[in-house]
Amino acid sequence: MTQPSQGRRPIASRDSGWAKNTASFLAKQNVSPNTISILSIVFAAISMAAFYLDATSTTFVVHAAMMTLAIVGIQGRLIMNLLDGMVAVEHDKKSAVGGIYNEVPDRVSDTFTLFGLIFLVKTQPYGSELVYLAIALSITTAYIRTLGASLQVGHHFLGPMAKQHRMALVTGCCVIAIWYPPIFYYALIGMNIGLLITCYRRLACVYTLLNDSSNAKKE
Repeated sequence: MTQPSQGRRPIASRDSGWAKNTASFLAKQNVSPNTISILSIVFAAISMAAFYLDATSTTFVVHAAMMTLAIVGIQGRLIMNLLDGMVAVEHDKKSAVGGIYNEVPDRVSDTFTLFGLIFLVKTQPYGSELVYLAIALSITTAYIRTLGASLQVGHHFLGPMAKQHRMALVTGCCVIAIWYPPIFYYALIGMNIGLLITCYRRLACVYTLLNDSSNAKKE
């Protein structure tokens, strides 16, 4: 059984020098964590736009450029997700509505990036349905995590297809897709399988902890 997190996803890069320096700079400029969270949506929208433009491209150069732009959007979104929490916690910039900005932009960003894939796989068998399912399951993984917190058993960021894993998969596919565009279709199949496993693992974790807590009170 994993130990619950206090609402923060374990991220190794949080201890890196560039992240600490950037968070410190933003805090000194009085950039609020909520503003940074909104910027994550902007970057996700860039990735979605890149996927759309790629679907209408007719040259290899434009195709490669759009895949690169999509990577910039995806990674920019993740960096914003990293920095908003660092500015809020490490630099004491929390706000009363911070919890909303911490969760809602993530769901919008996930939707934007994953929806962008529909332009690239809609001609494949059940391609659109795979995208819709991935969006629904992504939101469900977050719901189960926050459900655990609301039931007083903590946040659990179990994979194998947590947010950072999904975005790493799509980023890797952007690189491969420069030479092999169909990779997104097969990646979506794998993503959905991973998301189903993730939902099960998180829900099982919450279920077990609630049962353990109930049994402990009876003893």
